[in-house]
Amino acid sequence: MSYNLSLVIPLFNEDESLPELYHWIKKVVDSNQITCEIIFIDDGSKDKSWSIIENLAANDPCVKGIKFQRNYGKSPALQVGFEKAQGDVVITMDADLQDSPDEIPELVRMINQDDFDVVSGWKKKRHDPLTKTIPTKLYNWAARRITGIYLHDFNCGLKAYKLSVVKSIELYGDMHRYIPALAKYAGFHKIGEKVVQHQARKFGVTKFGLNRFLNGPLDLMTVAFMGKFGKKPMHFFGALGTLMFVIGFGLAFYLGIDKLFIHKTGKLLAERTEFFLALISMVMGVQFFLAGFIAELIGRNSSTRNHYLVEKELK
Repeated sequence: MSYNLSLVIPLFNEDESLPELYHWIKKVVDSNQITCEIIFIDDGSKDKSWSIIENLAANDPCVKGIKFQRNYGKSPALQVGFEKAQGDVVITMDADLQDSPDEIPELVRMINQDDFDVVSGWKKKRHDPLTKTIPTKLYNWAARRITGIYLHDFNCGLKAYKLSVVKSIELYGDMHRYIPALAKYAGFHKIGEKVVQHQARKFGVTKFGLNRFLNGPLDLMTVAFMGKFGKKPMHFFGALGTLMFVIGFGLAFYLGIDKLFIHKTGKLLAERTEFFLALISMVMGVQFFLAGFIAELIGRNSSTRNHYLVEKELK
């Protein structure tokens, strides 16, 4: 069966919200005549979430479910959901009722009619405490500067994609925050944004802890580096190594000239701080070069070293 839309919904201990979310989704898609598959990914829940998904799937063939043996995280859940998705448009949303299914028709329209590759939700008015909103603003500012994608809310779970986008990217770790950046580096540049309604949490508690404030920036640097230098690491490490070595060699050369011709009776080179700075700079330069060579050797043995995304082909 072909679908207009695939809804990919990762969840962890959300048994209270699932029935209401399902009926809300069905009401929206049926009233807008959207053929839709709903893919629930149970990320190792310990409550009755999987039993509810089984009951929904038994009564509705459009409901599909995947259950993890343990809690792996949101990115692995989305990756599995993307692999299973078949709809022309793929929308992700959280299962806690904070993302409104009423946004679905407009998101589908923006993908199909406005020809966006990605549409990211923007929770302009949030129902979160300041301890969450202030770090989020700082994080979004840094993400905009580093990726060059000017979205207000990178971490919004409500996003829409063309099917080709989700089939062209790979998620792991906590990379779900940076799907727009991964899409951009994969060649999808039509990235839009839509203000969406943010519902106050109705059931349960948030599943994200303080570790996201550390993991988020680290993952951002990883995404930016892999997007720019993933297939050519020597361009980064080689340039940095050359710079460090030239600085160190230049300083050492200056110290040698100074000792031989200017301050012949001055301090010994080994007694000068500049000598150790020059030595450290040259050693670091060599180390960066070696890191680049090792990265290139690893890249040559990678199964994706010659994997390129082909958009069209004439025969």
